[in-house]
Amino acid sequence: MNPDKSSKGWTDIRHQLKSWSKPALLALVKDLYEFSPGNRDFLHARFQAEAADGAALEQYRGKIIEQFFPKRGFGKLRLGEARKVIRDYRKATGNLEGTIDLLLTYVENGTQFTREFGDINEPFYNSLDSALEELVDLLLQAGAGLYPRFRDRVLRVEQMADHIGWGYCDSVHDQVARLEEALAGGSVPG
Repeated sequence: MNPDKSSKGWTDIRHQLKSWSKPALLALVKDLYEFSPGNRDFLHARFQAEAADGAALEQYRGKIIEQFFPKRGFGKLRLGEARKVIRDYRKATGNLEGTIDLLLTYVENGTQFTREFGDINEPFYNSLDSALEELVDLLLQAGAGLYPRFRDRVLRVEQMADHIGWGYCDSVHDQVARLEEALAGGSVPG
């Protein structure tokens, strides 16, 4: 083990922070806040996760939508950045419902993008599919209580995905069927 690496770990930092006064800790957090936009987003999300207005969630949602449908120009489709936004929100807040909402926002916008602009490519659909699978797994873990909040949106994605290639349509149908079977008693609205 590299001695330099172990001396620079979290344990050493934590040990030092324990001896700091509250004003010193606040100054450090302020410095971190001012250091980067990512730190600011993290802190806002952490402290606004339970806020009634949902400002933090909306800020993260906007970053996802921006990759597909920016206010100006064409979508850049930096899918890795959009997925990072979801991971960052989850780390910052631990909010399961918000994480599911952002995953669904990603899938909705990706599906709408391909409906409007045509066939994309296999990695694009694989990314949408993996996000949908992740949100289905989270909903299944959460149980039936959370699914009704998202059900209409999930069913709308299934309709939008109809006839999209690369196996995406079939995959969406299979994932929705998993949800419906497990959490909605197998009933699909007609």
